[in-house]
Amino acid sequence: MKTTWLKTAIAIAAGALSTQALAAGFALNEQSISGMGTSFAGRSSSADDATTLFGNPAGMSRLKREEVSFGMAAIHAKTDIKDTSGLPGNGSNDGDMVPFTAVPMGYYVNPLDDKWAVGVGIYVPFGMITDYESGFEGRYFGDYSEVRVITVQPTVSYRFNEKLSIGFGPTINRIDGELQSATLNQASLGANDGRVKVKGDDTAVGFNFGVLYEFTPHTRMGVTYHSKVEYELEGDTKLSGASFGPFAGTKYDASLDITTPESVDISLTHELNDDWTLYGGAMWTRWSRFESIIIENEGMSPLLPASLQPIIEEQDWHDTWSYAVGAAYKLNKTWTLRTGLAFDQSPTNNVHRSPRIPSGDRTAVSFGLAWNPTSDVTVDLAYSYLWEEDTKVRRQSPTRGAYNATYENSAHGFGAALSYRF
Repeated sequence: MKTTWLKTAIAIAAGALSTQALAAGFALNEQSISGMGTSFAGRSSSADDATTLFGNPAGMSRLKREEVSFGMAAIHAKTDIKDTSGLPGNGSNDGDMVPFTAVPMGYYVNPLDDKWAVGVGIYVPFGMITDYESGFEGRYFGDYSEVRVITVQPTVSYRFNEKLSIGFGPTINRIDGELQSATLNQASLGANDGRVKVKGDDTAVGFNFGVLYEFTPHTRMGVTYHSKVEYELEGDTKLSGASFGPFAGTKYDASLDITTPESVDISLTHELNDDWTLYGGAMWTRWSRFESIIIENEGMSPLLPASLQPIIEEQDWHDTWSYAVGAAYKLNKTWTLRTGLAFDQSPTNNVHRSPRIPSGDRTAVSFGLAWNPTSDVTVDLAYSYLWEEDTKVRRQSPTRGAYNATYENSAHGFGAALSYRF
């Protein structure tokens, strides 16, 4: 079973640098289906199953039995693009730029004794994809963007006493991505475009650290710190299209430095009575680290456009807060219902927001169901719906023309997971 979910998670196909992840920026929230049912309220304090390895590694100390959990979240996004204008002004705006996306996860936790627990998880902290139609009007500012991060986290937790626990896990993170955009042919203004495709990958290390404090047997608070991870992607830049003349089809070594941000998650879980449990939480993310995309290309001819040496896309993001509240109602020993409401700030700004990441502040509502046919097995199901405020893209460049549009984004999220206790 452990081998199966490891292979499943490694075979991931989720990308990023887009809008409809169920978290701000290009972060993903889908590391726990039980947490998804409450809009991830109480993520660092609930410690209900093995997925606490991500939410708060200190929560592993609350698990009494060896447990394996694996699941899958699916995201179906919709975007309406309206009020468009630009130069050269030709092209379409269909808006169907996010394909149906699946996000797997898997965890294993083993309590060694009353104090120590160990575990390992594999999940996707960042990722989605944007893939606009051929001939998209904003293609000069980016029409294909894909980045995926896959994380493996071995983890240990220690319980000092009946109130205080800590947990720590290094993260081994694999990132790979691809960015594409059309290149404006100034002579023909929209005809005979060139195309630039950049690919790269890297592996880097970070860590997660958590503290769980139980005020009473029914009330606990958790704080989790997810570290930044610094990547140095190495790959290539490929040029194609008639506008590049004799340079069409050539490749150049490329490099890109990118840092995924650190975050602090704090939450509270309160068991009101035998039936009701209440959750609340907030998370701060340091998105201000994402200032620009700068792609250095080695050995490019000086005859090529200066905009390729290097390729620069300003971002200038800002730090964000997200908030969530949720509740769970235990119908009986077999069935538990969940619901939650979340608000997530967007890190993008009105000046540099691009078609790659046209996101705005968002609200999400979630519903979940847990089925426990036996004391060994739990099946979790969850559904989320999110919607964003209308978001404006206003871009203008002497080498890329202009593109103006209003984006209206929404997404449906579906999740299912199976947990088994030995």
